Amino acid sequence: MKQYVIMLICLAGMVSILSCNKQNESFNTPAIERFNPLITGKYITYQLDSLVYLAFGTRDTTIRYQVKYLTDSLITDNLGRPGYRIIRFIRKTDTDAWVPDATFMSIHSGNQLEFIENNLRYIKLSLPINIGHSWKGNSYIDTYSANSTLRYMDNWDYVYTDIAAGTIGSFILDSIATIDQRDEIIGNPSDPSSYSEVNFGQEKYAAGIGMVYRKFFHNEYQPGGNGYYADGSYGVTYTMIDHN
Repeated sequence: MKQYVIMLICLAGMVSILSCNKQNESFNTPAIERFNPLITGKYITYQLDSLVYLAFGTRDTTIRYQVKYLTDSLITDNLGRPGYRIIRFIRKTDTDAWVPDATFMSIHSGNQLEFIENNLRYIKLSLPINIGHSWKGNSYIDTYSANSTLRYMDNWDYVYTDIAAGTIGSFILDSIATIDQRDEIIGNPSDPSSYSEVNFGQEKYAAGIGMVYRKFFHNEYQPGGNGYYADGSYGVTYTMIDHN
């Protein structure tokens, strides 16, 4: 009986230690605000390389822009939560005037960063910000209904794969959190006689700045006759070139 009691005490102690370790893991992590500060007037400027398919999907080209994301003002989302309106400005070269072309919303929901773009809600960051932590970043997006054009984004696991100093463009940065979102190849893209699909997503966030790099690519190749890339195939690469 005495041995049984001692065993129960030991088990309770182990459970307590594991519970404390789990809590420490949750709290021993940078806050979301460290890697994505939301401050009115803050901006980040990017070189944007946009890959598009032309001639009914038979050839591709890359168009270069500059875009600036400006944190404009504090607003409320449709759930009554405080968030920030983000205005995107665009121009072809640094001698052109900035022209506003889109509005987004960014929300720190406590343990996550949500970003709403083109009516799609992404979970961009999640606590704890530790290597190996993963989450379903596209869980708010309709990837399952019969009319969805975004089925390829279903069940993506976002995961922190690196948190370290690094270089983005001409900037040497002290701490960059890398989030791998998807790296998927279906079929054989080098075979023009067969169907193939490629999906890739990666983002990098720098401490004290926000998103400093993003690469997204999706294409769906349809064979037969003159093979072509289906509507919705595209790619974008954002590389930070300025910030305040």
